[in-house]
Amino acid sequence: MTPNEDTDTLIALVSSQLNLPSNIDAMLEALVQSNGNPQDAAKSLNNQGKINPKKRKQGGGLQSWLDKGKGSKVARREIPEASSSHSTRSDASLEPVLTDSSIPLSPSKPSCSSSKVPSSNKPVVDLMSILRQPEPTSPKKKPPQAPPLTLSNPAMIAQHVPCTLHTSVLPPKLASDLFYTMLARSKTWKRNKWWLFERVVESPHRTSFFARKTDGVSADESWQEAAQFWYNGRPTDPPEVFPPEMENACSIIERVVSEQLRTRQRFGLEWGGGFGAGNEDLLWRANVAASNCYEGRNESVGWHSDQMQYLGPYCTIASLSLGTRRNFSLREVVPAHEAETRRARTFNIPLPHNSLVIMHASCQERFKHSIPPQSSMDVYRPAYPPPTSTLESDAFSNSDSNISTSTLIEPSNCRINITFRFYRPDFRPESIPRCKCGVPMILRADMKQRLRDESDLTAITADAVTNKKEREILRRKEPIKDEDQSKESEGPQGHGSTTTYTYVDRTDKYWWTCYAGAQNDGKGCATWQVMDFEGEGRGPGVFQLPGARCVSQ
Repeated sequence: MTPNEDTDTLIALVSSQLNLPSNIDAMLEALVQSNGNPQDAAKSLNNQGKINPKKRKQGGGLQSWLDKGKGSKVARREIPEASSSHSTRSDASLEPVLTDSSIPLSPSKPSCSSSKVPSSNKPVVDLMSILRQPEPTSPKKKPPQAPPLTLSNPAMIAQHVPCTLHTSVLPPKLASDLFYTMLARSKTWKRNKWWLFERVVESPHRTSFFARKTDGVSADESWQEAAQFWYNGRPTDPPEVFPPEMENACSIIERVVSEQLRTRQRFGLEWGGGFGAGNEDLLWRANVAASNCYEGRNESVGWHSDQMQYLGPYCTIASLSLGTRRNFSLREVVPAHEAETRRARTFNIPLPHNSLVIMHASCQERFKHSIPPQSSMDVYRPAYPPPTSTLESDAFSNSDSNISTSTLIEPSNCRINITFRFYRPDFRPESIPRCKCGVPMILRADMKQRLRDESDLTAITADAVTNKKEREILRRKEPIKDEDQSKESEGPQGHGSTTTYTYVDRTDKYWWTCYAGAQNDGKGCATWQVMDFEGEGRGPGVFQLPGARCVSQ
């Protein structure tokens, strides 16, 4: 997967090397002190782990201070008491008196003894109620942290995260051939680089980008030539075309994803434009793929959500795993208004060879994901020899041509990950707003829901409603409860049969933000603006389709 790698990447690297748990602030401070070097930061935190923080020395309180004062040899100034008829305080209270030279003191009466009866004109005030230090504010008790949970089967995954797991998704021979093909190509893949903490950092895995000949909607094969894609604040090189094995796998995966979408609730801002003639049975297509190679147990990627400027809201991403088994971790980003009542839990999904995880709509809006380093790892032992096309590649150019292909079956410590994605036509590169730096901005979801007070785009009827007042009225209607996602019903105003789409009444917020600092020596312009789906001419979304109805989530 092609991640939006940021500070979380370094934090994950530091955390994986710590002997004892540490909070994020401490890790960030250690990274700053070590100029962003995760190894030095982890070493520094490990060295501090055995040192207990100094406890604040507790004072003895007012009474101990008064008792200590009795033995002091410093002379005390006695302040004569004013006339008893004008007395405003009781000597028994021992309340300190602040004097001022402008207020005359009567010398005619000696200072009062502690046995004097307090004046009945004023209420007796407890000295300690005035002078005692306020009770320390106890920090709010954090909600309990649930331990990480391994989701070991598809049912557990569907219960806890917006994902589905599909094992043995490809024919075994195709999965093996695709693994060999991508493993051979991965020798030339690169590691992403970006600026962080005023220095260039490098991703701990190799990656590459592929694109189909067409965009999946039309037959135009010039779409990627006309489009200039950007990633991590810089323009990307022209993508490679899907090799035949990837094309075959993609066709199978598209149908698996489409079948899943028919059984799931949709979201209003999902793509609803269809995929052209001949593909009416598909609800999702892939036109690009990011491929990653994780070699060994230490190569990883930190917590992130995928960049959405070309994917659009509520995207669906199909992630294929080939080779050695690795853990795929997900962790919810708890909304700000719920931070005091619950904490995020980490879910780990073991991904074997030839397995597909579909990150469904709302996964990028609610969860971050990662591939963490592992303390141990089993190697992958292919069941088939490399295909002839791979044997002729540079990866096996030094092999003895007389060796049987069966002897070339060797174990591998690599995981190949291919994330199939659909770049939406309504988020084509030329439509992406640019910041003051002149760089296309990236699209982020409001994962902590800070923009909850803004009006939501929710229920829209089958008719194209253009009147704003009518839309507001429609938004207030009680959502229709309907579990059927493709029910045949009578069209608007009796215009015959049409497909009814239902979608949930959840609409997240998104904003465009500058990302030039990832490459421009860490400097950006901090441009920020809320995405206006309809105002920017995006769509069609599912909520704009004829017959679309909003249902309660």
